[in-house]
Amino acid sequence: LALALCVCATGLVAQGSDAGSGWRVGVTFGGISTFGLTYEAYRDGTAVEVTLGTFAVRDLGVAISGKQYFGGRAVRPFAGLGLWAIVASSKPRSGLGLVARMPLGLDWNVHDQHFAGTEIAINRALIVRRPDPEDDRPLNRRLVPLPGIYYRFAP
Repeated sequence: LALALCVCATGLVAQGSDAGSGWRVGVTFGGISTFGLTYEAYRDGTAVEVTLGTFAVRDLGVAISGKQYFGGRAVRPFAGLGLWAIVASSKPRSGLGLVARMPLGLDWNVHDQHFAGTEIAINRALIVRRPDPEDDRPLNRRLVPLPGIYYRFAP
């Protein structure tokens, strides 16, 4: 659904899209982690984003998402698709998870190279290995929305 939306909307807003390429770095709060660091490379209205984050000291998550920005104004909506992998260290074994994610949000060019944004990512678990080897509950297939905010700097 998000991919179809991106393709259709790209044709509709191509004239107003932001031209150029570059990269941004920043911090995130919420979403795939309590705190995260993000690198984003963009060209015209498309971007690839990599976020490394943690909820607590004993886990580490990495999310990779492709995003499409719409419009060329100071506030731009975006939609994307990606994957999120998380490893949680515990005994007797580490827990692992792979999650499909669809980030939707708004990106605001606050001033020159400073950006703030908010997103809500719709997530669905694909693979889970629970830390307890005797825990054989089935995978929960619900869609889980996780909100987040961020700050980015474009040098």
